[in-house]
Amino acid sequence: MAEARIRRGGTARLSSARGKATKGGRGRTLKRQSSIDRLIEALPISEATLQRLASWAIFGIFGAIIIALAIYFGLPGIAQHQAADLAARAGFEVEKVEVRGVERMDELPVYNIALGQVDRSMLALDLPKVRAEMLKLGWVKDARISRRLPDTLVVDIVERDPVAVWQHDGQLHLIDVNGAVLQSVSASAMPDLPLVVGPYANRQTAGLNRLMENAPALKPMLAGATWVGNRRWDLRFQSGETLSLPEGDKISAAALVNFARMDGVNRLLGRGIVRFDMRDPDRFVLRLPQGQVKETPVSTTGDATSAPVGEEG
Repeated sequence: MAEARIRRGGTARLSSARGKATKGGRGRTLKRQSSIDRLIEALPISEATLQRLASWAIFGIFGAIIIALAIYFGLPGIAQHQAADLAARAGFEVEKVEVRGVERMDELPVYNIALGQVDRSMLALDLPKVRAEMLKLGWVKDARISRRLPDTLVVDIVERDPVAVWQHDGQLHLIDVNGAVLQSVSASAMPDLPLVVGPYANRQTAGLNRLMENAPALKPMLAGATWVGNRRWDLRFQSGETLSLPEGDKISAAALVNFARMDGVNRLLGRGIVRFDMRDPDRFVLRLPQGQVKETPVSTTGDATSAPVGEEG
């Protein structure tokens, strides 16, 4: 009897301990599940929406992997080429070129570039490449290329303005204000523009224009200019005289202004004088046709006082 009671008591205690352990474990499990539920419930979206988002995320990951593999194996390029080929067969191919904005330049190089592309399909045509090739043409300052379906390429050209003729190495070239060479010209077809002579004289055209703006009355009389020693200008006027200016932007501008004042008072141009030399700020030398010179002090008021005539040094 005593042994049986002890067994039952032991069994009861073991059962009670298991019950408590089980109850405690179930309680912790229920508590953990309720925390997740509360977290989900705290989100501003429903559980169904969360499931859809998860599905889309998985779909997006697989889609990105597929696209990456397609790019790696060149499938988009192949598809694009096939689409361009089909478009060309359907009539979407460059057959016409419409050029706008051209007044002076020859249009033939523009047509050659537009129609000389390897792939002339309207879908596959590389417009930035075509524009870059257009900008290599001397006359082209800017260009805009556009498609007009089904088969026309529209080219809008902004031309450079010629401001002078550059003579170098026995060749004549039209140039713009920045010195860009536009095209070659012949001596028999010289345009009515100033002639700039000398190595790198084309790069000094903008500086020459700024220099002549200091003497607006003399600018229409300018026939040409020689860039001497890559440092200063000799100006040649339509009446045949040459004016030698000193080097330096400010000094040469001041000398030109002073010469314009003296010409306004004494009418120096058109009197048969060969050269005016103002390279020395303290002397104004006039070279006469007989090989003599007339040296006068330079006046800031525009007057030139005569001095003895002597040989040019």
